[in-house]
Amino acid sequence: MTTLTTAGRPPTDHTASGVIRLLLTLCGLTALLLTSATLVAAPARAADPSAADRPPTQAAYLADRLRESPVHVTDQLPREIPPSMAPDFARLAERTGVPTYVLVLPYQSGFGEDLLGAVHDRLGRDGLFVLLDESGVSEAAAYGVSAPAGAARTTARFELPYDAGPLRRFELFVDVVAQGTEKAEARADAAREKFRTGNKPEEMYVGPSDRKNQSFVTGIALTAVPLTILLLAPCVRRARRRFPRATPPRPAAGRPVWRRLLTPGLALATAAAIALTAPLVFDQTKRGPAPLPTSGDMTARVERVAAGLARDPVYVDPESPQVLDATQLSRLHDRIERFGRSEGGGPVYVTVVPHLPEDESAGDEDLFAAAVRAELSKADGVGEADGVYVVADPLDGYIDVFNHGLRLESLRLLHDIPESISYGDDRSNEADDHLLGERLDALMTYLDESPRTDEPTSSGDPARPLSPKAENSLPPLFATDFLPGLFVGVVAVLLLLGLVAGVLGIVGAVLRRRRPPRLPTEALALAAPNEPSKAYLRRTAYAELLAAAQAFSVTADENLADDGLAWNRYDAAMFLVDRDINSLRSLGGSGADPATLLAVVVLARAACYALDGDTNSRCCGINPLHGPSAGRRHVRVSDQGHRRRMLSLCPLCLDSATAAPHELRERMLTLPGPAGIRVPYDEPAGSPLSVLDDGIDRLADEVRETSPVQ
Repeated sequence: MTTLTTAGRPPTDHTASGVIRLLLTLCGLTALLLTSATLVAAPARAADPSAADRPPTQAAYLADRLRESPVHVTDQLPREIPPSMAPDFARLAERTGVPTYVLVLPYQSGFGEDLLGAVHDRLGRDGLFVLLDESGVSEAAAYGVSAPAGAARTTARFELPYDAGPLRRFELFVDVVAQGTEKAEARADAAREKFRTGNKPEEMYVGPSDRKNQSFVTGIALTAVPLTILLLAPCVRRARRRFPRATPPRPAAGRPVWRRLLTPGLALATAAAIALTAPLVFDQTKRGPAPLPTSGDMTARVERVAAGLARDPVYVDPESPQVLDATQLSRLHDRIERFGRSEGGGPVYVTVVPHLPEDESAGDEDLFAAAVRAELSKADGVGEADGVYVVADPLDGYIDVFNHGLRLESLRLLHDIPESISYGDDRSNEADDHLLGERLDALMTYLDESPRTDEPTSSGDPARPLSPKAENSLPPLFATDFLPGLFVGVVAVLLLLGLVAGVLGIVGAVLRRRRPPRLPTEALALAAPNEPSKAYLRRTAYAELLAAAQAFSVTADENLADDGLAWNRYDAAMFLVDRDINSLRSLGGSGADPATLLAVVVLARAACYALDGDTNSRCCGINPLHGPSAGRRHVRVSDQGHRRRMLSLCPLCLDSATAAPHELRERMLTLPGPAGIRVPYDEPAGSPLSVLDDGIDRLADEVRETSPVQ
């Protein structure tokens, strides 16, 4: 029985249950091994740099934006390309004739072509993809459509100046795409060749330095031109009066009032014209093409970053290349949490966003951190957002730290952080991610080791940048260097007057050398030669007649009647030269014989003496070039015989007639005669000087009676 009972258990049931238990055990072990392998492999994959592929992460975000709208304008360039310009880009994109997707992002070196390809793959749509930055069209590619993207980009680059702006460049890009491939490539080749030969397009805008130059030039013109008219004209006019003139004299009347006011009026009108036309010539008011951003444009990025920090103390800009992988982010979060629990520690907010002159803070990291803190303080449940604000730039790799309200030495965080953390080293400069993960980890160590203060401190309030309107506006034309220009204009006029005075002095010296000035009466006897040449007589006659002409030109009409004697003498002298003073400057001119030239000298001098009130009608009979007589004497003037003549004598000859009579014969004036023989001045046949012994007035009458003009 016993054997039967034991042997009576069904062996098949026992075997089946054991097999089932064995299978369950194996399955459990297999599941445990798979789970362990998964847990071990996950961190390894996260630590692999290839798992943190920057373009796909960035591309995924941008593809989502293009899925919402075919044009995405970043909020990081509001001073140059505000987000409110998106409708303008969308309107232009419709003119290409193909589906067009536009991304406007900050300049990102080396990622343009790869980024467009990744965005296209993530978006899953064909079309013309265009990437623009603050300078213009940086990259363009066509996927699944026919569009001359490369030719259009080349044309937009070379046909427009560098300051044309992104919107204007994109407009030209669209126009070239719409022309078709053949025309677009031809236009691109022409633009490239023109640029290569040096025919660069002219700049469309001027900068502050150009405006200063415009103000400086305007100031110079506003003072230099009117003062030149006001001062230079009278200076030249006075100089011309001092120069000999070859025009016949005409009675000079007082200048009418309108002529006296002509020069000041012209100077005033010129100043007014310059002041009114300068703003029309220099009519630029803006430094560049950037439109005025709205208040929403200027706060969009700060609000976006603050909203992200309210959820997570580390905000990584999704529009920029990703520089932190999952492992680095996880470690950074752990370090921030430990610092917050440490003695004297607190919150740490890390922003990994670009900082550019075109952003809302004008590239000022301190101002950006303060703005984010103020915006973060408004978030529900946050309160006063005190803490350490770490600003890391993914494009250049710089790190700045600002303390707001924690018990840390704020100045130490501003100025004493090692350069290997703030700016990086050679190794970080060569890395695409600037080794920001390692450096941020080193920064957290630096914060952990930083000494604590008794009271909370702050980095202070940063200075506000210029508003976009003020930043893009040129200063007024009548400002900056306008006042220095006024001063320089005055100095320039004075220098010009000095230069003109010097030139006029040189000209006057040359003219006086070529045309001897009229000598004083007392010096005539000593300077006059006894045997003058014909050239000397011609020069002297020219100088004396010009002097008489000037004397009559400044004599008022009412004095001419009283000076009839002077006018008769001058008129007779003009008869001898056919009323053409310039004829005395040529050998073949009227009155070129020596006797006539001497008569011109005598009559012109006598006319000037008469104008001065000297009515003496006689000149020296020995040498008429000696000037007026001082008395009459019987003198012997010939070596043959003892005949004496009653002659008028100048003071010098009158003294010699008493003290040394023989000298008078040596002083007797002789003129060049035929065949080089000199003859006494009163002997030539037909000479009017034969009546000179009867007085100068008799000579004038003789000339007028015998002159062909009369």
